[in-house]
Amino acid sequence: MTITETLPTVFETVESEVRSYCRAWPTVFERATGSRLFDEHGRPFLDFFAGAGSLNYGHNNPVLKRALLDYLGGDGITHGLDMSTTAKRDFLETFHATVLEPRALPYKVMFPGPTGTNAVEAALKLARKVTGRQTVVSFTNAFHGMSLGSLALTGNAAKRAGAGVPLTHTTQMPFDHYLGGRVPDFLWFERLLEDSGSGLDHPAAVVVETVQGEGGVNVARAEWLRDLADLCRRRDMLLIVDDIQMGCGRTGDFFSFEEAGITPDIVTLSKSISGYGLPMALCLFRPELDVWEPGEHNGTFRGNNPAFVTATAALDTYWRDNTLRDRTLQRADRVEGALHELSAGHERLGMSVRGRGLVWGLEFTHEGRAEAVCRRAFELGLLLETSGPRSQVVKLLPPLTVTDDELDEGLGILARAVRHTA
Repeated sequence: MTITETLPTVFETVESEVRSYCRAWPTVFERATGSRLFDEHGRPFLDFFAGAGSLNYGHNNPVLKRALLDYLGGDGITHGLDMSTTAKRDFLETFHATVLEPRALPYKVMFPGPTGTNAVEAALKLARKVTGRQTVVSFTNAFHGMSLGSLALTGNAAKRAGAGVPLTHTTQMPFDHYLGGRVPDFLWFERLLEDSGSGLDHPAAVVVETVQGEGGVNVARAEWLRDLADLCRRRDMLLIVDDIQMGCGRTGDFFSFEEAGITPDIVTLSKSISGYGLPMALCLFRPELDVWEPGEHNGTFRGNNPAFVTATAALDTYWRDNTLRDRTLQRADRVEGALHELSAGHERLGMSVRGRGLVWGLEFTHEGRAEAVCRRAFELGLLLETSGPRSQVVKLLPPLTVTDDELDEGLGILARAVRHTA
């Protein structure tokens, strides 16, 4: 072995080749606080990834951490299936009082399992049970999860190929802007629904993300979402909003669909609902859809009580008023302005900007450019990921609790990374 050679790490010798984020960020992280992570050598990294949207309130948020430590120190229930516990009761009461009741949302709350794809699978199962139909419509460039039902709704060809079996009982329709405004919204969809010769079975439901995060930060217009809700109502299809990444304040309001003024039949939440990065997911639905038989849908880790504790603390801290919402929208203007300025300063790179709240995308026309920007940003101490079917979009997903100075620092590093790769 030469002096320049290094031995393979345990990650390379023991862990599966399926690992991905560690390849983009080749260091070993040790601790984190607020908007920063630190590797084992003490080097800081500003985090504009936020656990893929699971850490809206930052790493080791002190208020949430205190609630968690107090609960564990008192020997609180950790694993509870769907048993009634004080932690679950506190969460349900707080969620109803701070989220559902102020928005006049009548939803029942289901704990389907610990992750986002569990919530989506439960929503699909419920929609099919209620309607007696099988087909579910999703949209181009959608991402809904990696289990088979959720994967059938997902547009990404590489992820779909990993299923190893046919992904059936779903149909994809064009997302907002997919056809560049050349065709009226839902013309094709409605035509298929009204034509008995189209071959489209009457769908049980339509599943939509208001902002397609993994699909490339594709933002649906409020008008488009309202028209979709109207189409579902007229054509007797349930409307499911997948708010797993865009919910819990990411776009400003607690739910990303609030801006459009619609009330979906079913909503899925996960990622930042626990507030602390602890696994937790919810499936919300109108009371008349609650046709489950006891135990008809279950799971060992439905009742992650430590997650209930941090979720309750997050709701109490951030959603009793509009302070966080207003700050998020103000910072959205700051990010949008900086990205447009960056794009205008490098016109030959063909950049375009889009986003809402504190999720933003910077798309590059040149293949590989977004990946190069993210690599350079990492070298400069900023964590970013790419998104879109060709990894052509640099995606910004900072914690909602990011300070103005941290936001400016991250945007400055991004600008340097763009200039370096130009």
